[in-house]
Amino acid sequence: MYDSKENTQGGIIVDYLDRLSRFVVDTSCDDLSEEAIMAVRNVTLDTVGAIIAGSHESENADFAQTMSKRSGPGTATILGHGLTAEPMMATLVNSTAGVALEMDEGNRFGGGHPAIHTLPGALAVAEEMGASGRSFIEAVLVGYEVESRIGGATKARDNVHSHGHWGAVGTAAAVAKLRGHSANDVRSIINLAASMSPANTWTTAFKGATIRNLYPGRSGFHGILADHLHACGFTGLDDAPSDVFGTIIGESFDTDAVVNGLGGEYRIQQNYFKLHACCRYNHPVLDAVMQATASSDFQTDEVEAVDVSVPSMLQGMLGEYPENMLAAKFNVPYAVAAALVHRRTDITVFRPQVIGEQDVRSIADRVNVSIDPTLAISGAIPLTTATIRLKDGQRLSAETRLVRGDYGNRIPQDELVEKFSFLTSEILGHVCAEDVISAVSDLENLNDIRALTEILG
Repeated sequence: MYDSKENTQGGIIVDYLDRLSRFVVDTSCDDLSEEAIMAVRNVTLDTVGAIIAGSHESENADFAQTMSKRSGPGTATILGHGLTAEPMMATLVNSTAGVALEMDEGNRFGGGHPAIHTLPGALAVAEEMGASGRSFIEAVLVGYEVESRIGGATKARDNVHSHGHWGAVGTAAAVAKLRGHSANDVRSIINLAASMSPANTWTTAFKGATIRNLYPGRSGFHGILADHLHACGFTGLDDAPSDVFGTIIGESFDTDAVVNGLGGEYRIQQNYFKLHACCRYNHPVLDAVMQATASSDFQTDEVEAVDVSVPSMLQGMLGEYPENMLAAKFNVPYAVAAALVHRRTDITVFRPQVIGEQDVRSIADRVNVSIDPTLAISGAIPLTTATIRLKDGQRLSAETRLVRGDYGNRIPQDELVEKFSFLTSEILGHVCAEDVISAVSDLENLNDIRALTEILG
């Protein structure tokens, strides 16, 4: 266990970045529990599924072709297209595709969505190196941990979106682990990566501007670039995370929080998996709505109104009726309406044809969202409630504290596999999708990660 305070070793001050860098170097697959390895397997399958599913959105398919043609030696796979590119370019494309459908995992303890920012870069570099599955597991675990902890230590400014900011440091740590760098080099590479962290707002998501999807891709690109810059002799600040995350992206940055508990249960074991194809802030609401609908078989025209109470909410998610898929995923009334009309919350109900349905628009107009801070009792997981009022006087109500798929409310393994199959089988084909599932389930025994990436191509 790594404590939080600075101390000295041989007269040298050891700060939080030293501890974090030493953690990256010291972590070994030999010391990981089966639960930790399983967590990496599950996150790998889930993240790869999100990338494959998003890879055939029109802009992402064109982007894949463009980057492959403009890239140097194609040593890394662009998932879902049978194309290759230089690892930075492959990471840029794969991470971007992975957020397009809002099905990528996340972590409520910090970092937003660590896997989609960290795993694609680790996969691309591991593929180029011909690294083993065990080395890949180590890289993903430490990259996820570094990103989540630095993200969790940042008190982000109000309009700072959870995508893109901490991804470069996560990818940088993962790549440094794969390359076998010393702790001093790891620290330097993390500092270089942090200095390239972009400032991204929520506005693009609320408006449905798909440039927002590039944020994880760009941060992954920068994470690999940091390793190259270090090799070229570029230098960074001695503590770049405090400079960037404490003054620009965040209002403050708590260095103690970065390493408190480091070496205990890993953050990748504390993640959540998305079962609703939209922004995480919608999920407690949708869990409650879907529970409420399960108790009665009513028709859409019987709904008088839907009353939702939440402890907090981004105002942008309560805006006008969305005009496109991305904006729909960041709109609470739309998500509730689509769930009620179609009784499902997967990627199909956020498509343009559903957004254009009059029944969905009509229900969205009757969704009332109230913000009640008292639902967030100190020390407890906040409560969300939903009541469907029918015209005959019936009230169908349910509440949510911990969303299904989250840490503490896990779903069965086969449900994760079903999610992957649903997202990918049409693109990969059933047999290929099963081959991916099989390879990931045996990840730690792969002699070469290319046994997996060859299938994903």
